[in-house]
Amino acid sequence: MKDGKSTSPDLETLLEHLKNTRGFDFTAYKRPTLSRRIDRRMAAVEVDSYTAYLDYLQVHQDEFAQLFNSILINVTTFFRDPEAFDFLAREIVPKVIQASEQNDGQIRIWSAGCASGEECYSIAILFAEAMGAEQFRDRVKIYATDVDEEELAIARQATYTDRQIEDLPANLRDKYFDQMNNRWMFKKDLRRSVIFGRHDLLDDAPISRVDLLLCRNTLMYFNHEAQARIVHRFHFALREGGFLVLGKAEMLLNFVGAFAPADLKQRVFMKLRVENGVERLLTGYPDREERMMYGGPPARLREISFDQDPIAQLVVDVKSHLLLANARARELFGLTARDLGRPLQDLEVSYRPIELRSCIDEAHARRQVVQMREVPWPTPGGQPRYFNVQVTPVTDAAETALGSKILFTDVTRQRELQDELQRSRQELETAYEELQSTNEELETTNEELQSTVEELETTNEELQSTNEELETMNEELQSTNEELETVNQELRQRGIDLSRTNIFLGGILRSVPLAVIVLDEQLQVELWNDVAADLWGLRSDEVQGKHFFGLDIGLPVEQLKQPIAGLMRQGDQRFEAEIDAMNRRGRQVRLHVQCVSIGSGGHGKGIIILMQEAPRTEPVPMMRH
Repeated sequence: MKDGKSTSPDLETLLEHLKNTRGFDFTAYKRPTLSRRIDRRMAAVEVDSYTAYLDYLQVHQDEFAQLFNSILINVTTFFRDPEAFDFLAREIVPKVIQASEQNDGQIRIWSAGCASGEECYSIAILFAEAMGAEQFRDRVKIYATDVDEEELAIARQATYTDRQIEDLPANLRDKYFDQMNNRWMFKKDLRRSVIFGRHDLLDDAPISRVDLLLCRNTLMYFNHEAQARIVHRFHFALREGGFLVLGKAEMLLNFVGAFAPADLKQRVFMKLRVENGVERLLTGYPDREERMMYGGPPARLREISFDQDPIAQLVVDVKSHLLLANARARELFGLTARDLGRPLQDLEVSYRPIELRSCIDEAHARRQVVQMREVPWPTPGGQPRYFNVQVTPVTDAAETALGSKILFTDVTRQRELQDELQRSRQELETAYEELQSTNEELETTNEELQSTVEELETTNEELQSTNEELETMNEELQSTNEELETVNQELRQRGIDLSRTNIFLGGILRSVPLAVIVLDEQLQVELWNDVAADLWGLRSDEVQGKHFFGLDIGLPVEQLKQPIAGLMRQGDQRFEAEIDAMNRRGRQVRLHVQCVSIGSGGHGKGIIILMQEAPRTEPVPMMRH
């Protein structure tokens, strides 16, 4: 596929249709992977464009299921990547159990993208081995989620074939599975600790207070923005010190402050505490939790906070009446409680230190904040003070003007510092000139180093993306290989059945004391049994594929042309006759010949000819007394 096709508007239209009609949002998936999987279905239904495939989907509703199964690649096995599971059993599981004993004793595990359930049952076996079955049932809950309802239905049944369970060690298989009707079922008492549910990693709220989160080979199907949103949600879902397990092609390059690697090779990471309010910058938290964590204060607290704000603030209504003034503004402009509700034009603050009414009119006319910087205000001592004045129009949700908010930020000290800085700059100008050459050289070196760092980061991201793409293709090939293996098994079984049928048919033909000849639609010989070979002296390999009426045998085949032609036209008919012929030994024989049509519906598909030597009727000799 060409690169342009994977980002074509027609593909985006198709994805939007899937989202609107079926609720599956694939817009966050990587386009090369999506286009490959969709092209596979397009080839199967023999359409050559996304527009034509969209029309096909609208007509054939059952194609949606085939398309989703193709896009949602469900490749998983028990203890997939044994090294990773060995590390979990050796290092992570004991730490999770120990940490739970210091809390409430309960262990919560989330297997995201669980497919048909092999991964969540594998992690259940690890904890049951470490804790014992009774402790496992009492303390462990495993939440297994996926977007594919069909795979979840398979996972809930918890039954697997011999081939699906072949990677499981025999001792664990016998300990944790029961064999029923040629299938293996996970122990029912342990199965109750595993809870399955449909969950969209991008749209649904994450499961909270999780000790161990496994999301292996799922992130690699999403683009970078979607991966960031999902990882942010994972960070919210994990307990402090909880562990995140990713697939071998997945990394957390942009989250070094949120996760620490427990083992980088096995892609196991531990959640870190995010300090200084940075956690609020993490996107993807559920709205309800956001409101609970960062909701507004009560009205009384808002009033006190407004009044005690160190920045002078005024609030004016749409008719230019002063509504609010905090303590700093009252002190600065000599306002009292009686001034609240008065027209702004009657107050000195309306024109000192700046003409506020024109600024308010401008802010409402432009519908944006108007700012004046370093506005001077002379004081009785002669030294002016400087303010940054900001006029903000206040509107409601319907864009209706409600009034204005005016901020007076005292920047006198900053202005003094700027003046001092200017003097210092003048004094240091000579020194700067002497250091300029050295500084330029350092800047050049720094730019070169920065360029090198950026190139290395770009190369690292490209390698990471390539690794994810290769892993995706590997899973696709594995899925295709499993399909081909199933087809191969069916073909082998059909071959065995065909061989048995041929042996059975050969035995029948050898046991029939008749000469049997089978002709196809072109009246060419398909079957010629041993009795026919003995009768006419021609072996089966000498006549196979040759026209029956062109054979040089002692049978007057001209007598059969018309009856056989009639049988081919009519079908479902039979013809019998006795014909004199000469066998391979040159002896005259009288044959009883039967011709039967192969076919139905008034049209023949072939002819079966049966020949048997007819008994001759000879006069009985008179006996003399």
